[in-house]
Amino acid sequence: MGQPAGLSFEQAPAFSLPLRFFLTAPLFLLAAGGLLVWTPEALASRWTPQALALTHALTLGFLAMSMLGALMQMLPVVAGASLPALRLVSWFSHVPLAAGTVALMTGFLTARPAAFAIAIVLLGSGFAVFFAAATLSLARAVSSVTVGGMRLALASLGVTVLLGLALALLRAGGWTPPAVEAAMAAHVAFGLLGWVLLLVIGVAYQVVPMFQITPPYPPRLSRWLAAALFALLLFHASTPMLPGVVTPIVDAGLTSGILLFALATLRLQWRRRRKLPDVTLDYWRLGMASLIACVFVWLVVQFRPAWADSDAYPLLLGVLFIGGFAVSVVNGMLYKIVPFLAWFHLQAQLQARAGSIPTMKDMIAERLTRWQFRLHFVACVLLIAATRWPRLAVAAGGVLALSALLLWINLLSSVRRFARHGGHFT
Repeated sequence: MGQPAGLSFEQAPAFSLPLRFFLTAPLFLLAAGGLLVWTPEALASRWTPQALALTHALTLGFLAMSMLGALMQMLPVVAGASLPALRLVSWFSHVPLAAGTVALMTGFLTARPAAFAIAIVLLGSGFAVFFAAATLSLARAVSSVTVGGMRLALASLGVTVLLGLALALLRAGGWTPPAVEAAMAAHVAFGLLGWVLLLVIGVAYQVVPMFQITPPYPPRLSRWLAAALFALLLFHASTPMLPGVVTPIVDAGLTSGILLFALATLRLQWRRRRKLPDVTLDYWRLGMASLIACVFVWLVVQFRPAWADSDAYPLLLGVLFIGGFAVSVVNGMLYKIVPFLAWFHLQAQLQARAGSIPTMKDMIAERLTRWQFRLHFVACVLLIAATRWPRLAVAAGGVLALSALLLWINLLSSVRRFARHGGHFT
């Protein structure tokens, strides 16, 4: 396997730096599954303490951990701009993010103000370090559609973190932010539609054609989609100050952009040049199908407005977007990024000839990744069903925990192969 176009061995950070993020993330997914088994009432309403702990285990513990690791790798290699003081940034963002997520979950589950205070300090400092470094890196980066998506996603992350810290201060008893309901809505919107969706869109422009051997995204779509969604998101956050007629127009624009991205991705994958089975492609297809299902659920509610006031509607949207879309796509990307980095650094360190080291495909056994996908798919189905029949929450959590454990074992197998063939982590 040759070096993919646009990537440079010289610019890549040490394997250990993004790897610590990638190996920590599945443990929070495991914790989310265990939390569901322990407290199945987490799916009774999105505002229960258990539901909030579960949500942040997924969004902070699994998604943010994986996405910061991916940015740490992609900024120097794809955008051509390394993060300053990379080793320090890695340590002073990874450890506070992991410990802060645990503290925040503890705060939700125990209602202790001290836990929220600890989470504020840890998460605030960890995100501040990474945000400052990534901002400097992106300011120097060569502009591209991927870099543009990263910039907008990072701006959304900044808004999300600031709003989240303000809401955590409320629970810590230190300060009551104005317009609490509007702040919560904006925190959710910028976190999911801004940080998560825009980063996936920006990264997809690079990794879908490169790893899935598809044609590139249409130039017009890749040029304006992320910026249009970000602008609509700003309008969405301002709707309390805008005329009521604007809200459905903005919502329709957001859902249209989401649908367009999902359909464009599925079309490119249908046209891929290499038709061999690929489990990571299945993860992406599940993710895109879940995005389309989110749009469908939103459309149904427009004709049945009474559903919008039920507990099941926001829970279903959350399960589809976070579990069905975001977790699926990130899970699929981990199966490409970690084996690729293991092969990448082995070849760089050993200057190995073809056949003397495992290929990227050999780093993780295909049958194990296939089994983990099946478990993840079943977990998604059970989670969707549990929004209507809460008794299924225990089964959903159990299967999710098994899926997360197998993901972690699979990623570790790639790392073990790297070490057995003489690879060095630093």
